[in-house]
Amino acid sequence: MNRAAEADFQADFAEALASALDARERETGLHSKRVACHTLVLARRFTRDSHELRQVYWGALLHDIGKIGIADAILLKDGPLTGAEWQAMRRHPQIGYDILARAPFLSRAAEIALTHEERFDGSGYPRGLAGERIPLWSRLFAVIDTLDAMTSDRPYRKARSFDAARAEIVALGGKQFDPLAVAAFLTEEVTLREMVGRKCEEPAPALVGVRSPT
Repeated sequence: MNRAAEADFQADFAEALASALDARERETGLHSKRVACHTLVLARRFTRDSHELRQVYWGALLHDIGKIGIADAILLKDGPLTGAEWQAMRRHPQIGYDILARAPFLSRAAEIALTHEERFDGSGYPRGLAGERIPLWSRLFAVIDTLDAMTSDRPYRKARSFDAARAEIVALGGKQFDPLAVAAFLTEEVTLREMVGRKCEEPAPALVGVRSPT
């Protein structure tokens, strides 16, 4: 298999995993596609390396792949989770890591899946990492994850405005979010505001090189 064909296979495999999650839980799938696009905007401020950007894209796209291992009764439950159910749900980063780490070309993406629920102040899970012990790409992702969650409709509430999400992200800088990631978000605010407005849900080959030219 030549290098171009191998790159296409890897991209197809990652997208197939995302589709499997989408089939299991539709809203998670749509969310994952949006945050993959948006996280790239911030990541490009720190690297132009196409291989690294592919890992960031795939890691963001597949950050919730571990939810495949969570029981339907918990994942699709209407209403609040019990304490025991939350404990089960909090296993999804480790499950996701275990799935992705089996594919060597997804090794860096697996790290994002494992650490995407960590918080800058150490209050996240599964390992309670803090500060720069959390990989940079996961720190950037955390800002984007909140941006998308707040600006998207949910069954229990309507989407909030970009400005409301911006205020929340700025207020939580140094707490939930890395100040460096917040600064990158503010620098790219115009681009992200436009992308949120049109609900970017497609891969971005020109940005990330997820597949070879045809």
